[in-house]
Amino acid sequence: MKQRVFSGVQPTGNLHLGNYLGAIRNWVAMQENYECLFCVVDLHAITVPQNPEELRKATREVTAAYIACGIDPQKSIIFPQSSVSAHAELGWILGCHTPLGWLNRMTQFKDKAGKNRDNVSLGLYGYPVLMAADILAYKATHVPVGDDQKQHIELARDIAGAYNRYYGNDYFPLPEPLIQGTATRIMSLRDGTKKMSKSEESDYSRINLTDTAETIELKFRKAQSDANPEIYYNHEERPSVSNLINIYANLAGISREQTVEKFAGKLFSEFKQELANAASEHLSPITTKMRDLLANQDYIDAILKQGAEKANQIAEKNLDEVKQTVGFLKL
Repeated sequence: MKQRVFSGVQPTGNLHLGNYLGAIRNWVAMQENYECLFCVVDLHAITVPQNPEELRKATREVTAAYIACGIDPQKSIIFPQSSVSAHAELGWILGCHTPLGWLNRMTQFKDKAGKNRDNVSLGLYGYPVLMAADILAYKATHVPVGDDQKQHIELARDIAGAYNRYYGNDYFPLPEPLIQGTATRIMSLRDGTKKMSKSEESDYSRINLTDTAETIELKFRKAQSDANPEIYYNHEERPSVSNLINIYANLAGISREQTVEKFAGKLFSEFKQELANAASEHLSPITTKMRDLLANQDYIDAILKQGAEKANQIAEKNLDEVKQTVGFLKL
């Protein structure tokens, strides 16, 4: 039996090059070696205010992006988180085994809440427990994450261990992180010290999967560099330039060193043009397929419904066993 992978993306705005290179492209390869569940995590999305119609639209867009990037609905389970009630139910049960001290250490909450901590929602504070429930509802053995998400997987392991110890069994496996590493951590085109994000205000900070070739070229032309005309990698001293080198290396399938060697002695304008060409060539088939998929909403909804049915079959069985262990009556 294959080991099981769980991961997901929030339906909050367009997916971008960072999502693709840092996550989804790697998920595609995992389909051959793991049983995979790829979720559209809409319950996590509402930890901050959302427009209902935009949320529904974005859920379909993420689904279309998954498929266009190569995730096969016949090999993997694609579904919306909110269609499987076990996520929320198990989240409550696991929350009752999670000390506040563990949540208080979560750095992402501190970053997102900022100075407004007293006014943010309980959902934003407790979403790492829901993330643990997402994984454990399927007894997933592996979770692909970037370096910045490793803390949440460690918490999921802690919560699983606390549950197992309390009830004297090894019911939940301790999920292992599949670290994608810094090589595929794509940073903002406007600030090489910040991760590329769909929540950043400026659209010039990211390459969206739906951008045209002309838009991609413009964004790379305007991408932040520095006054030094040489093209070389130094993440600490030249974060923005190093980010562009990293992007090209990932798109071209070569190392950073090979990228630097290829563009040695060339102008930055030449490098940025080559980078734009590589991105456009790589993303054009994805963009075209996404548009075709989004033109057929019924097909996308059918994929999500089919995926939700499969996910429910797994999660409901596990949740029933948890309820039995906890001591709930089965009527």
